[in-house]
Amino acid sequence: MCRISRCRRAAAVGWVAMWFLAEACLLPAQAQLHELPPATPASQALPYDSTPKTRSRGASALSAEGSSGLTRSARDPYGLASPDRSPSAWSSADTNSSLDVEGSTGTKHFFDSEAAASQPLFYGYGCCWTWQLLPDGLMYKSYLAGGKEPRLGSQWVYQRGHGWVWDSTLGARVGVLRFGTQNDYWPEGWQLDFEGATFPRLDLVPEHDRDLISSDYRVGVPLTTRRGPWEAKFGYYHLSAHLGDEFLLTHPGAAAQRINYVRDALVLGVALRPHRDWRLYGEAGWAFSIDDGAKPWEFQFGAEYSSTEPTGGAGSPFMAANGHLRQDNDFSGNVAVEAGWQWRGRGGHLCRVGARYFNGMSDQYQFFTRHEDQVGVGLWYDY
Repeated sequence: MCRISRCRRAAAVGWVAMWFLAEACLLPAQAQLHELPPATPASQALPYDSTPKTRSRGASALSAEGSSGLTRSARDPYGLASPDRSPSAWSSADTNSSLDVEGSTGTKHFFDSEAAASQPLFYGYGCCWTWQLLPDGLMYKSYLAGGKEPRLGSQWVYQRGHGWVWDSTLGARVGVLRFGTQNDYWPEGWQLDFEGATFPRLDLVPEHDRDLISSDYRVGVPLTTRRGPWEAKFGYYHLSAHLGDEFLLTHPGAAAQRINYVRDALVLGVALRPHRDWRLYGEAGWAFSIDDGAKPWEFQFGAEYSSTEPTGGAGSPFMAANGHLRQDNDFSGNVAVEAGWQWRGRGGHLCRVGARYFNGMSDQYQFFTRHEDQVGVGLWYDY
C-alpha cells in the first residue's frame, strides 16, 4: 500500500508540474501573438525583390513575378497557411519576405525560410481547408517513449532477474481522411487515422534461443486534430495478449496460468507544444469491455524534446519520458525514459537510435502483474 500511495502522490505532483510548465510557456507566446503587426495594406506594400518563383501541384501550376504590388492575404496576414512550409519557416514578424500567389486552390504563400527562422515562434491557424483522402502526415503522433504505440522498432534490453530480451514493435499509423490544410509536413484540421501493431517479445537467454515469450496485438481508429500549439485525439482501440508457442513448450505449467487479457477501450488524449520542439501530453483511457484481469481505467502522461525540422544527415538529439498508470495494478504503472539521436526527413518521418530505461509493471500484458527493471538500446521508426 505504501508503494501504491507513493505512486499516486508522484502522479499528482507530475500533473501539477506539467500544468504550471505549460502555463509558464504559453503566456509569453500568447502575449507575443497579440502584439503581431496587422496586415500590410496594398497601397503600402513593401517591394519584393527576388527572382520569380514557381510551384506546381498536380495539373495546375502556381507562379508569380516579384513586384512592388504583392501583399499578404487579409485572411492570413502572416503567411502561416502555406501548404508546403516546414516549421523552420514559422514566423510572426517577417514583413519583407512574403509573396502571395493566386491559384485555383486559393492563396499560397512562399517565404524566405532563413529570415523566418530568425523571428519569434508561434503557430499559424491556416486557411483553405479541403477534404483529402489518404493524406500524408499525422496531426497527433505516437508518444516517443510510449510502450504500446504503433511504429516500427526494436529494443534489446537487459531485464534484471532474467537476462536479455528482444522487444519489437511491428506496426504503423496512417491517415485515412482529412478535413484541413494541405501541409503534409505540419497539417492542421481534423483527421481520421487507422493504427495497428503487434508487440512480440523474444527470449535472448542462450538456452532459449530466441523463443517467443509473448505477443500483444493492438488495432485502433483515432480521430485527431491540431490547431496551433494544441493537439488532441479521441478514438477506440482493441488490445489482446497472447503467450508464445515456444514459451508454452519450455514452460509446461504456463498453459494453466495463461490469461485471456483483452481491452476494448475509448481513449482521449491532449498534447501541448509550448515550443515547436517540446511536447507535453496527457491521456485517459476507459475500457468498456474487459477480460481476465483487465480493468477499465488507464492514464498516460509525458514530455518529449524532438526537433520537428528536417535534420539532414547530421541528425539531432532527442529525449522522451512516459508514465503509464493502470487500474490493473492499482495505478502503480510504469515509467519509461529514452534518449539518443534522431534523423527526421522532409515528410516528417522520424528514425531514432538511443538508450531506453524501463521500471514498473510489465508492458507485456500476459505478465501485467510482474515488476520489471530494464535497461538497453533501441532503434525506432515513426511515421
